[in-house]
Amino acid sequence: MSPSTMVQAIQSGLYEALAQHDEVIVLGEDVGKNGGVFRATEGLWAQFGDERVIDTPLSEAAIIGASIGMAINGLKPVAEIQFMGFIYPAMEQIVTHMARLRTRTQGAYPATVVVRVPYGGGIRAPELHCDSTESLFTHIPGIKVVTPSTPKDAKGLLLAAIRDPDPVLFLEPMQLYRSIKEEIPAGWYEIPIGEARRVCEGDDLTLISWGTMVPVTEAAAKQALQLGISCDVIDLRSLSPIDEETIIQSVKKTGRAMIIHEAPKTAGLGAEITSIINEQAFLYLEAPVKRVTGYDAPVPMYALEDTYRPHQERVLKAIQEVMSF
Repeated sequence: MSPSTMVQAIQSGLYEALAQHDEVIVLGEDVGKNGGVFRATEGLWAQFGDERVIDTPLSEAAIIGASIGMAINGLKPVAEIQFMGFIYPAMEQIVTHMARLRTRTQGAYPATVVVRVPYGGGIRAPELHCDSTESLFTHIPGIKVVTPSTPKDAKGLLLAAIRDPDPVLFLEPMQLYRSIKEEIPAGWYEIPIGEARRVCEGDDLTLISWGTMVPVTEAAAKQALQLGISCDVIDLRSLSPIDEETIIQSVKKTGRAMIIHEAPKTAGLGAEITSIINEQAFLYLEAPVKRVTGYDAPVPMYALEDTYRPHQERVLKAIQEVMSF
C-alpha cells in the first residue's frame, strides 16, 4: 500500500462509510462535483451520486440544520464546513439543537451528526480562514471534539466519529493535509474517541499538544533530547472527552508539564488541562505548568503568521525554562 496524505486518508474514510452504510450522507458547500475546497471528497459524488453526496447552498446554519433533521430521521450526515472561521453562523443550530437533542428528547431522537471543519493556520490563508477556536466547542456539553495529527489517526478517528451516537466535531488541521504521509490500513478501522496517543517516551517533562502542533512539539522534543532533556510527548487527539488518565500518569512520572496549542492563550484548552493537572497531580509537580500558545489577538495576515503560531524554537525555549525552574 502506498503512503497516504491526511486528506487522502479522510477521503478513504468517507468512502468506507458511504460504501458500507446506506444511511451515511455527505453534505456541504462544493463537496460534490468539485470534491471540496481541499479535495477531501473528490470522486465521491461520481461514485455515490448526488443523493448521497450533496452540494448545499452557501449557508452554514442550513447545513447543520439539515444535518440535524437527517439524524432525527435515522440518517448519519457528515457535514463539511469549509473553514473554522465560517462555522459561527451555525453556532445557534450546534449549541441550541445539535448538542441538546438526545437530552431534550430523553434519548428518543439521535444526534448522529459529524461536522468536518478544517482549522488552524500554516497555509497562508486570510485570518478568518485560520481560526483555532476549539475551546468554544469543548465547553458545550453534548458534543465530542476530536482532531488527528497523522493520516492513520485521521481515517480511524473519522470512522469512530461516524459510528458514535453523539454529535462529533471533527477538526482537520489544514497544514497537515498534505505535509505528511504514512501507510494507513485498508477497510474500516477505528481510533477510539477519548484516548490520547503517546508520541514518544520521556522522563523529564510532559509535553501535551494536538493537531498541527504535534509535529512542532515532537521536533522540539528531539532537539531537547540533544540537550539531555527527555520528554514524554502526548498527542491529545480527543479534546472532549479528554484522556485525563494518560495525562496524569505522565505528569506523575515526569513532575513537569507543558501544553502547546495555536489557539489564543486566554480560556484556551491549555487552561483546562492545567486545572486537571493541578487537581489530580499537584503534589507531583516540580515546576508550574507552562503554556506555549497563540496570542490573544485575531490571527494576523500571513506575513506575521509564523510569529503568531508556536514554532519549534519557542517550544524549545519554554522547555529549557521549565527545566531550569
